[in-house]
Amino acid sequence: MPPADAASNKPAPTGPAGLPLPSPVAGTNLVIADIVLRAAGGMLRNRMERGLLVKSYDKAKADKLVDGRGLATSVALWGASHLARRSPIGLAVVAGGLAAKVFYDRGKRLEAKRKARKTPTGES
Repeated sequence: MPPADAASNKPAPTGPAGLPLPSPVAGTNLVIADIVLRAAGGMLRNRMERGLLVKSYDKAKADKLVDGRGLATSVALWGASHLARRSPIGLAVVAGGLAAKVFYDRGKRLEAKRKARKTPTGES
């Protein structure tokens, strides 16, 4: 006859490579994994953003640009990334918007260069 407490005799659940999982409840393990992956992804994203900005700005300005985002900017970035992840059409919309912004920025830069060439250095 099996013991009355058969559930406690079960081996602990294991993940890939036989490593024990933090909790016997699958939902808890998913929450833990989600938090760890999101935190690691956020840290990696911040380091990458700073690294890209340091090429154009000094370290203090890059830190201010990355850490100084407001709530509206953060929500807009989250919304755009969520839209781009959900469907190929969303990805196309976000990529198209980004391409339009790049072309706009380049046009403004070229226009400023043209104005700088037309205006002699001593006049305003």
